[in-house]
Order: sequence, then C-alpha cells, then structure tokens
Amino acid sequence: MLIHSASQLLTLSGGPQRGEALGNLAIIPDGAVWIENERIQAVGKTSELRCAYPDDEHMDCRGRVVLPGFVDPHTHAIWIGDRAAEFEMRLEGKTYLEILDKGGGILSSVRAMRAANLEQMITETRPRLQSMFAHGTTTAEVKTGYGLQTETELRMLRALLALDAQEEIDIVPTFLGAHAIPQEYHGRSGEYTDLVTSKMLPELKEWWREHAAERARPFVDVFCETGAFSLEESSAILRKARELGFPIKIHSDEFDSLGGTVMAAELGAVSADHLVASTPEDIKALCQSDTAAVALPCTPFGLSENQYTPAKEILKAGGLLAIATDLNPGTAWCENMQFAMALACRYMGLTPAQAIAASTINAAAAIDRSSQIGSIEPGKQADLLVLSVPDYRHLGYRFGINLVGNVIKKGKIYPQRSNL
Repeated sequence: MLIHSASQLLTLSGGPQRGEALGNLAIIPDGAVWIENERIQAVGKTSELRCAYPDDEHMDCRGRVVLPGFVDPHTHAIWIGDRAAEFEMRLEGKTYLEILDKGGGILSSVRAMRAANLEQMITETRPRLQSMFAHGTTTAEVKTGYGLQTETELRMLRALLALDAQEEIDIVPTFLGAHAIPQEYHGRSGEYTDLVTSKMLPELKEWWREHAAERARPFVDVFCETGAFSLEESSAILRKARELGFPIKIHSDEFDSLGGTVMAAELGAVSADHLVASTPEDIKALCQSDTAAVALPCTPFGLSENQYTPAKEILKAGGLLAIATDLNPGTAWCENMQFAMALACRYMGLTPAQAIAASTINAAAAIDRSSQIGSIEPGKQADLLVLSVPDYRHLGYRFGINLVGNVIKKGKIYPQRSNL
C-alpha cells in the first residue's frame, strides 16, 4: 500500500522530544508512505515513491494531513456504569476528596466492578475503545484499579487482554491495585499497602507468567495523593513492583505535592502523571531524569479547576512532556485525544505542533513504546491518521468535532465511523 499526496506528512522522526525542542514535526510537503507487512517501509515525496512503487495499491490523500496515530498513555477505560450523580454533587459544591471520603468517587466504581463478571466488563468497555479508535487513538494504556482486591483486579486484566485481541486499538495494560484504599480497609491504609506488596504483586507476577508470558509485563502504578497512598506507602509498592521486574508509573501531584514525583524520578519510573501541584523542586528532579511528565488536561477541566500541569516550566527545565486523556467515569469521560490537545493549547500554553508531538512520539515514550510507534519512520508499525483538513494547525484550533478522516492501523485502512 502506498499512501500519497498528503498536504503535510508529519513524520515526527528523530525520537522523543525533550524540553523546548518539543514541536518538531519533521514535515514532508506532498508526502507519501509505503507500507508492507504492517510496517512502514519508506517515507518521502509523493513523486519519488510513486516512481519507486508504481504498481502497488495506493491511497490518494488528496491534499490532507497525514500523521502518526495518537497514543493515549494514561486511561482508566475499563469501568462499569457511570458517576453522573457525582458530577451533579460537584456542581453543588462538593470536592473530589469529599466525595471520595463519603464512599463515592473511585469507591463507587469499585462496588460496581466487583459485582461485574468478565463478559460485562468486556461489553461495557468495548464502545469506549471503539470511540477512542475512531477519534485517532491507535494505542492506549489502560489501567485496572476499580477492583482493589486480587480477584477483581486480575479479572480486569483478563478483560483487557481479551479486548486487545478483539479490537483494532492496541492496549497497553497497567496494574493499579493501589488506586485507593478500599472501604473494608478504611483507616488501615498500611494494612492494605501490605496486602498489595505481599499478595497482589506476587500473584500478578505468577498470573502474568501463566496467561500472557509472551507479552511485555504490565506497568504497576500507584495513586500517591492525600486521601489515597502516602509517600512511604507509594514507595513500598513501587519498590516491590520493581523488585519483581515490573516497570513502574505513578499518579502524583494531582492535588498536593507529597514527594511522589521526586521519588518516581529516583526509582526510574517510566512516567509521572497529573503533576498539577508540582513544585519547582519536583519539576527539576523530574526533568533531570528519564521519567516522562504526563499531563492530563481533561481532568482539571472536568473538575472545573483553574490549575493545569505547568507545561512551560517543564519544557524550560528540559522535561519530556506527554499528553493523555485520563479517560475515566468520575472526572474525565473523554475518549478524544483531539480535545485533550485543544485543552493543552489553551490552558497549558502549547502550540498545536507541541501538542501533536506530546500526543504521538512523546506519548509513546511515556509507555516505553517510542521505538515501535509514535512517528512515521521505516521499521515502525504502520499506525497513521489521515485528517479531513489540509493543515495540522486545525488540531488544537478546532474542538468538538472529529478531524480524523481515516485511521490506518497496521497498514489496514478504516473509514470514519460517523456514529462515533
């Protein structure tokens, strides 16, 4: 397959982009891509590649933008039911942490998830994954975390593996048994932390070896935050995960800076996510490490907050910035990376080019996949988007509409699904 006549072919070549170098799209005007065996084989000018591959099947992009598929490196896409009532409570003045303290928030989703069987998990999650794909996300990280008990957490993982096999979108799983303190351990967070480290994580290792040994191990994440896990508890969980051979991530600085970001950088976490309340010291430590900074602009937007991830400070300090949706039922029911990019441009001060790089090659780095996806370069998986517009700056500029005309996943072309 030859994809040709793109008005702008955004290759994002050259690897992840740190600091103020963010936004190099490496554009080829009137560009073309040759794909074979699900991989990109050649990239260049349309005139050159049409001469080189005159007899291959081809797709004429007719002057539209072609870019890498979006990578969403932080989602909670698997859940049961909804939390619309809590949205109304927040509008009436209740805070996120107040709702959580009364058994709502994450704990509400936990009750629903524990009652669900495998088929229900798969059935309720599938439409969200299909909507993400239709809006251009070709790879997504998806976390467990609404079980908070070994059996349910592993059932969520089983559902994610089944969905990964059934759906076009690639799923990168994360184990988030440390998402919140379950109600049965209220006031006993240390005991639940011990359960995660002594039982859940070792059982996860054995379960993965039995059910998915051919795959890379899942990430292990923890919510280091007031009302969730303390710095000491988060450290114990991540250190045990690392000891067992799991790559690690962290939710940190969403509401308060507890030191989790500095710890994540010291432990070699693949990413630290949220980073809304990060201090200059947190940012300095993060940006001097290889840990990616993942901003989730849909979350403060969903909470009607005024403070967002300090993207410009992170870039000034030389950090590796990525963007994600934080798709979840409580604060950010948004399957659309295009909207996350629009928010990042308005409230984090990114240019469209920076938002695109943060949603492709840097987002791939935030799930340790930048050698495989996130840019249009020979040897990489053929995950591309054909937009319905001729200029990449429409991404970020426009919102509330899907600008993806076609998704190309592993070389296969999918038409726009207008119903999504």
